Amino acid sequence: MARIGFGLATSHGPMLSVPWKNWVDRVPADRTNPKHYFQGKTYTSDEMVEVHKDRNLAALLTPEVFQERHARCQAAIRELGDLFVAAKPDVAVVVGNDQMEIFTSDYVPALAVFWGSYVEGIPRTPEFLASLPPGVAQAELDRTPSVYTQYPTLPEMGNHIIQSVVEENFDVSQLTKLPTGSVGSNAAPHAYGFVYRRLMRDKVIPHVPVFVNTFYQPNQPTAARCFAFGRALARAIASWKEDVNVGVIASGGMTHFVLDEAFDNKVLDAMQTGDTATLTSLPEALFQSGTSEIKNWITVAGMMAEAGKKMKLIDYVPCYRSLAGTGSAMGFAQWL
Repeated sequence: MARIGFGLATSHGPMLSVPWKNWVDRVPADRTNPKHYFQGKTYTSDEMVEVHKDRNLAALLTPEVFQERHARCQAAIRELGDLFVAAKPDVAVVVGNDQMEIFTSDYVPALAVFWGSYVEGIPRTPEFLASLPPGVAQAELDRTPSVYTQYPTLPEMGNHIIQSVVEENFDVSQLTKLPTGSVGSNAAPHAYGFVYRRLMRDKVIPHVPVFVNTFYQPNQPTAARCFAFGRALARAIASWKEDVNVGVIASGGMTHFVLDEAFDNKVLDAMQTGDTATLTSLPEALFQSGTSEIKNWITVAGMMAEAGKKMKLIDYVPCYRSLAGTGSAMGFAQWL
């Protein structure tokens, strides 16, 4: 029987993949964004500055702080990669989300499992990179291969997982080839590319990509649904006929593009203490925009609860880039 040996969780935002000196490159885009999500409401950039006026965020926007927090993030990523390599899993299950890289507004499944023979890594063209906002193009190079790559998957396990969770009333979509999304490519989304390159270190093992629609209304699974789905995934893995060691990875989160440290800490505390009631009752209004990616962590937390694993936080690093509180809170964790 297959067994879940460990779980890992990592943020994957662009600020992890560019030098700290370039963190402010996205501030002009932050200022023109009319819809920043924060604590269940939306604000303009100027309104967010007013919300944070008593927090002295200016003290967190210095080169010294940027450099220190960037270094902490890189150290945590290296630790996750070391843990993955040392564990020597036979198979991985990677839980992530798509941001219109393989899907379009015409079709966005709430939950999906891939069971084809491989997913593709496709280098980004100069034209595509030039079309991206400042501070993002450089990050794309860290999350995509320099040459065309076929990353190995495990169709038999993917098929088994699909059938198993369907029997538990999760009507998942199934994919044998990634479709071409709004970016004009069918390359593995950056949530997965970051894991392939930074945690697996370009030595990708057979794996099953699992997709959760965290971003796009109206069919975003709730936190409770994600946790329950995670438990069903773990049961599916446990019933797989092969004697293999399975590593599970969540990609995404924490709060962004406006940081909310109190919310992050509430989520992380609930995961560490096994407080399922808190984790599954968090209001849907708080899971919008980039913050919604925390649901990938919640899905894996459900898997780890079913497998009897305990979470250890490796680091939590709030990385601000403006007085509006924009940036990304970075989280890194393991379950053993």
